[in-house]
Amino acid sequence: MTPGTLFLVATPIGNLEDITARALRVLRESDLIACEDTRRTARLLTRYGITTPRQSYHEHNEAERAGQLLELLRAGKRIALVADAGMPLVSDPGHRLVSACRAEGIPVTPIPGPSAAISALAASGLPSDAFFFAGFLPPRSSARRRKLEDLAGIGATLVFYEAPHRLLESLRDVAGIYGPRRACVARELTKLHEEWLCGPLNEILRQLEQRPSIRGEVTLVVEGGSGKAAPDADYPDSLLAHLEEEMRGTGAGQKEALKAVARRRGLSRREAYDLLVKEKQHRKE
Repeated sequence: MTPGTLFLVATPIGNLEDITARALRVLRESDLIACEDTRRTARLLTRYGITTPRQSYHEHNEAERAGQLLELLRAGKRIALVADAGMPLVSDPGHRLVSACRAEGIPVTPIPGPSAAISALAASGLPSDAFFFAGFLPPRSSARRRKLEDLAGIGATLVFYEAPHRLLESLRDVAGIYGPRRACVARELTKLHEEWLCGPLNEILRQLEQRPSIRGEVTLVVEGGSGKAAPDADYPDSLLAHLEEEMRGTGAGQKEALKAVARRRGLSRREAYDLLVKEKQHRKE
């Protein structure tokens, strides 16, 4: 039996008019639409009079549903996979199913369309010739700071997604590690209350800290780095004091904290360790 096709259909990130004619046709002609949230997708389908059956497919049932959808594809069914917004698999479930389809030779066809990451990057005013999409930052500050340290030396523009209730905490960590880099916070893209805040990280943070609350979906775009610490980075002159500050602030052990401090100062871990030993010896003298 000839296998069916899995279509990866991009849907609007806000404004329901931002969908292609091809995407609407594929949604109508598919045998089933696999949705991250069937209720959210229903609003789009109702808007365009599409009655194709829906089935949930999200991070909590992906392992089970991937196998079920694979069986339907083997039987020749046409399945459209959609996320709540934007292009499927971009910080959304679907990799398990697509990987299985590729392994079995089942056709996978992307139906391109809106993407919050690309839209924010294009309109941010930051370099867009090279970029690194890092998805959502870890929710815990210690893990988030380690992730940011790992990305500090990337010369390409960085793009993140962030939840509104964590935005201030994340911006404090980003500004603390990256210094005065240029950035852009894009909030509620394509929606009624679309907003852009662009400028140095500390200035964006200052503006947002004055608000009683922050709502909506957020994309953060940050200028790429050079692999060296910012010239006016706000950390102690003493490497030992900097290490102790890092350990207190993140809860990391000495080894991990020293690694983070070295990156922020533009040093190798060996260089940082040698300087730390010298500083301790100097204090004893």
